[in-house]
Amino acid sequence: MSSLSMAVSDTLVLAGRNLKRIPRQPDLLIAYTVQPVMFVLLFVYVFGGAIQTPGFDYVDFLMPGIIVQSIAFGGFVTALGLSEDVQKGLIDRFRSLPMSRSAVLAGRTSSDILLNLLSLAVLLAVGFVAGFNFDSTIGKILLGVVLLLFFGYAFSWVFALVGLYSSSPETANSIGFTAIFPLTFASSAFVPVASMPNGLKQFAEVNPFTTVVDAVRSLWLGTPANSDVWMAFLWCVVLIAIFAPLAVRRYRVVSA
Repeated sequence: MSSLSMAVSDTLVLAGRNLKRIPRQPDLLIAYTVQPVMFVLLFVYVFGGAIQTPGFDYVDFLMPGIIVQSIAFGGFVTALGLSEDVQKGLIDRFRSLPMSRSAVLAGRTSSDILLNLLSLAVLLAVGFVAGFNFDSTIGKILLGVVLLLFFGYAFSWVFALVGLYSSSPETANSIGFTAIFPLTFASSAFVPVASMPNGLKQFAEVNPFTTVVDAVRSLWLGTPANSDVWMAFLWCVVLIAIFAPLAVRRYRVVSA
């Protein structure tokens, strides 16, 4: 078997391992399903009446933002899992096995894609019940789905680095939440950027979350795209190009 074939095979095995653990950890299933649903219901029915979104019902404006936030936070599973594996010495066991060294990280981040797809399906189902509707072609809707999964995959590498540097799963959770959560709110995810005060408005305009959210709105709702769509894909590439090598380098240190 070639080294590439072995790497792919080991990656699939470890991705399957990571997915099999999810049903045994109800707290992670809650993070992927119940928590995002609560956000949708809270914003639509509690805050929605007080937020003005000219040209849109608030639920249509909101759903791309909620979904981008949930997809980004999907990488928490990678951060928590890697941190736990390091603490329990499982990484050392992997190192002693005749397996590809790249498979541990690749398997982790690959399994996040399927989990993010589950989260996306749940959120869309709740969104449809709350009144959300697409206003675009099938091709653009599917491209929006691809963008979301690509964005989630990019953030899986961000959280992989967080998990490998964290001293415990609790620390990984705290660091990731503290670093990412403010970025989602200082963006166009929940309110129009134009409504923000100076300073915050300028930050939100260059925030990658704003770019991705606006790109999804363009693909799903037919809003003017400008350069948002290709810039959103570019942001994903940049995040992977930066954080994947850093995560691999850190993994070599902890597994040495």
